[in-house]
Amino acid sequence: MRRAGWSIAVVAGLVVTALIVQTALSIRRQALIDEARPADVILVLGAAEYRGRPSPVLKARLEHGLALYRRHLAPRLLTTGGAGGDPIFTEAAVARDYLTRQGVPAEAIIVEAEGESTLESAVAAAEIMRRMGLKSCVVVSDGYHIFRAKKILQAQGLAVYGSPRPGGNSSGVRQWWLYARQAAGYLLWAVGIGL
Repeated sequence: MRRAGWSIAVVAGLVVTALIVQTALSIRRQALIDEARPADVILVLGAAEYRGRPSPVLKARLEHGLALYRRHLAPRLLTTGGAGGDPIFTEAAVARDYLTRQGVPAEAIIVEAEGESTLESAVAAAEIMRRMGLKSCVVVSDGYHIFRAKKILQAQGLAVYGSPRPGGNSSGVRQWWLYARQAAGYLLWAVGIGL
């Protein structure tokens, strides 16, 4: 009986590993594609901020979203991200402030400042879009992050196109670790365990 239990555990482990590898490869493919096209809004996913200033990652995402906005791919930008432990600032508000300093009119920026995870931010952004009658978005983030964000937004009934920020894809073990981590997060979400 013990032997059968070990066999089942080994087979289950191999199946899970195969699913993670297959999903990681899909994430990598998505990370290398820029699908930017006209949409209702450019959705810039949050990243760390430092006392009211965007981190280098957030700044790079914002610069890419700004470039798409200046190409007139959408009339609005939507920034996401909660406080992340900061008692004063949210990622989304810091992003909004950065964009207004770059000349984007405040009325062209929508803010989702409650989400504490990709899942929370994506669901909240989709709800905001639904209420505003917006049906499509170009989601801007790091390449490894696009696949999961797109799937969550698509599950909310939106047309979603990914546009990874330039310079966000490195190579090597770290990049594959990010793909595998996102794959695990996506697979858990797909079976109803939200992260």
